[in-house]
Amino acid sequence: MKFSDVLKEIENGKKARRKSWSVGEEYIFEVTDLKISGDNVNPFLLIKTDENPSLSIFQPNTCEILANDWEIVE
Repeated sequence: MKFSDVLKEIENGKKARRKSWSVGEEYIFEVTDLKISGDNVNPFLLIKTDENPSLSIFQPNTCEILANDWEIVE
């Protein structure tokens, strides 16, 4: 699956990952309903890993955007 296809699924609440990622990189997902001090935050992507802390901002690079090994995960 291409990133452009998987992005539509992520926008609908799904989680996704690349098949080529190592075991420690679990999935990415969209955060849409965050407020800080009462102010809305623009939607953004996070990646869940097995590290501590386990969540980081995800900014896809060109290779990830053009890859076709994306999959939806539960």
